[in-house]
Amino acid sequence: QVQLVESGGGLVQAGGSLRLSCATSGRTLASYHMGWFRQAPGKEREFVAFISASGGMRSYADSVKGRFTISKDNAKNTVYLQMNSLKPEDTAVYYCNADSTSRLFRSRPGDDWGQGTQVTVSS
Repeated sequence: QVQLVESGGGLVQAGGSLRLSCATSGRTLASYHMGWFRQAPGKEREFVAFISASGGMRSYADSVKGRFTISKDNAKNTVYLQMNSLKPEDTAVYYCNADSTSRLFRSRPGDDWGQGTQVTVSS
C-alpha cells in the first residue's frame, strides 16, 4: 500500500498556472503507475493524466491535452501535474491516484487515493 498527499492547489485567474504535487510514502514510487483525477461539484470524478511506472508512457484527457503535463521524480517519491492556461472549467478537487495493476492504461483508477487538493480558476 502507498500513502498519497497532494499539495499545490489554490485560487488562480484564468490563463494562469499551478503545479500540483503528490508526495508518496510506503512502497517506492517506481512500483506504481500514477494518475491524476478531478471532481467538480455535482459531477463524477474524471481522469486527467497518467504516467507509467517507468515514466515512458503518458496520456491525458482531451480536455487538458496541450495544457497539462504530468511528471514524476522517483528520487523524491513525488508526482507532479503542471497546469498551464487554466480555464474556469478546470475548477475541481484534484486527486492523486496510484495503480499497481494496469487500470490507468485504460484511464481507470487504481486502489490508492490521496485526500485531494482544491483548484479554483476565476474568470
